[in-house]
Amino acid sequence: MTFKSIISSDKLVSILTIGFFSVFLLAATMDISHFSNIINTLFGQAANLFGPFWQWLMVGNFIFALVVALSPAGRMTLGKRAKPEISTFRWLSMIMCTLLAGGGVFWSAAEPVYHFMSVPPTFSDVESASSSAVSAALSQSFFHWGFLAWAVLGTLSTIILMHAHHQKGLKLRPRALLYPLFGKRLENHWFGAVVDTVSIIGVAAGTIGPIGFLASQLGYSVESLFGVENSLTLQLCILSAVVAAYSISAFSGMDKGLQWLSKVNVIGAVGLLVAVLILGPTTFIFEQFGQAFGHYVVNFPSMSLGEHDAGWMTGWTWFFWGWFIGFAPMMAIFIAKISDGRSIRNLVFAVAVCAPIATNFWFSALGGTGIFFELTQAGSISAPLADAGLPAVLIAMLQQLPLQFILVPAFLLLTTTFVATTGDSMAYSIAVVTSQNTTPSKYHRLFWALMLGIVAGVLLMAGEGGLGALQSFIVITAAPVSLLVAVTLVCAPMTIREMMRQNAEANTAEMVPASPRV
Repeated sequence: MTFKSIISSDKLVSILTIGFFSVFLLAATMDISHFSNIINTLFGQAANLFGPFWQWLMVGNFIFALVVALSPAGRMTLGKRAKPEISTFRWLSMIMCTLLAGGGVFWSAAEPVYHFMSVPPTFSDVESASSSAVSAALSQSFFHWGFLAWAVLGTLSTIILMHAHHQKGLKLRPRALLYPLFGKRLENHWFGAVVDTVSIIGVAAGTIGPIGFLASQLGYSVESLFGVENSLTLQLCILSAVVAAYSISAFSGMDKGLQWLSKVNVIGAVGLLVAVLILGPTTFIFEQFGQAFGHYVVNFPSMSLGEHDAGWMTGWTWFFWGWFIGFAPMMAIFIAKISDGRSIRNLVFAVAVCAPIATNFWFSALGGTGIFFELTQAGSISAPLADAGLPAVLIAMLQQLPLQFILVPAFLLLTTTFVATTGDSMAYSIAVVTSQNTTPSKYHRLFWALMLGIVAGVLLMAGEGGLGALQSFIVITAAPVSLLVAVTLVCAPMTIREMMRQNAEANTAEMVPASPRV
């Protein structure tokens, strides 16, 4: 009796994934304190063991992607279409909004200010909270949300998946990344199901965390602005509204809800960026962006591969690398679904070069404005940061700008729609992996969209440590996923070599004239 005759691979992935989160929630609700301690211990062990490896993996992935894009192979088209079906604007919008997510609003304001108040190890010779610390703070933030982070989310993995799917007929799922090594042997094998499950758990943890933290952040914002207590009831109401929004979008389909959300996000982000540039310290933002980006490029080797304090690296760089690596296989599936007809060069430069630079400028605008206010009036930003943590920075910064009564709710709405876009796209990707068909039904998409929200709600009710445990668990799940991502450094050249061979054969066939009829 074969594995396939007992249970299908797709069903096994669903069973394993749902079973895991059921056990996770049960353990969290029974004794959240003890459970959090276990997770935090494993988190520290995983970060210390894999952190240095992740540093080399991120650099290797980025450099290899650039080499491929700049080589003759970069001209090759991915997928089966001669031209893209989705317009360039919509394509870039969906990529930017999904990959940047709510972190693009939340972290862009908070992280630069945090590094300004406490300078990172790379810039240990710079005095914290001084004018010279501005470039250091921004460049460290650029590094965490820059070239390496974006490259691992959707370059080499996307190339492998698109070739395996469109040219070899495999389903779009993480196990397809191993096709160059194993062929189709993993299509109905239990190991393939395990690979998919680990990838789903990693991306689900990385998505559920921001959804839950959005509810707590918006709860804090409502309390600080309107005096309404930031209670569990308020947070659950906010969470319900967010889940309802992206569930409706997931139900309507990628060509409707998700594209509409992404378009709204980009237009809203550009509008708010212009507002901050006009109302905020315009000259300061542009000057600091140029200086910080220069520092980022100059210090790129030391920030990428330098050996710094393990505690600091665990809390910042290794945490972010674990988060992004955990997202990588499923995010690559999403990008593969929308990139049919794009060239390898288009893909790599859009994802690994243009998107990071745009993100860096966004961080300069929000984070730089917060730093400017802290420089001109000490304590205006750092005091709320010390009292209420990172969620307080965005509100504190916006409240010092003109038209704050418009900007504050607008930014909170933008954060919500960004998180909703990520929830929608990741629910779609999970449904693709667990579905019997390449295009999952709307009810299948709706199920996973609601599942993400339900888990976030249960963890909110479990107490403050619930979402924190899930946040730490992201790094733990990234450990096995990183091994899968590392294998792509071997599978990618094998895939590209085969693509070039097929292109050469196709060109030769076109050049051979037909035999004359006798």
